[in-house]
Amino acid sequence: MSLRLGDSAPNFKAKTSKGDIDFYEYLGDSWGILFSHPADYTPVCTTELGKTASLAGEFERRNVKVLALSVDNVESHKSWISDINETQHTTVNFPIIADEDKSIAHAYDMIHPNASETFTVRSLFIIGPDKKVKLMIVYPASTGRNFFEVLRVIDSLQLAANYSVATPADWKEGEDVIIALSVKTEDAAAKFPKGVKVVKPYLRYTPQPNI
Repeated sequence: MSLRLGDSAPNFKAKTSKGDIDFYEYLGDSWGILFSHPADYTPVCTTELGKTASLAGEFERRNVKVLALSVDNVESHKSWISDINETQHTTVNFPIIADEDKSIAHAYDMIHPNASETFTVRSLFIIGPDKKVKLMIVYPASTGRNFFEVLRVIDSLQLAANYSVATPADWKEGEDVIIALSVKTEDAAAKFPKGVKVVKPYLRYTPQPNI
């Protein structure tokens, strides 16, 4: 059975560009991003890893740890990282997993035979501190991932986890959020002292509660 939202993210031990890790131990109490690449020295993925590295401060501010994965070996990863640092003008400090036997790729359903029988597709998972899968996205090889969208989703997930709210379409940091249906309207004013705007009984807005 394939991995689904809300499932426990499979734990694993792996060799990486930063040494051996246990996935759960690496995450600790942090949020996590695990994203896969078909192979080292691929052009789109080179830009993606560079962008991720350049956003290190943003991930740290949100208590998010990042891991990348491909089926190549550690020495290949280390050589590729030198190219990434050079061409993307950054420093890759997060681990790249060497999944040579594809055991992690299979556990996370990253092998899609109709796309490639041997390489991982470009999957991205956001994993909560409870080790549950919170988001899954699969990209085609030709389209680079938007890591500002990944940050936006993390902000939304963290708000939902802490404040009984959801975020509307195209929401951005600092904009009003939607009060979860689990909160009764008569209780909303006390729970959200910044104010409550009732559009419909099921559609109620409040200013973002953590700013």
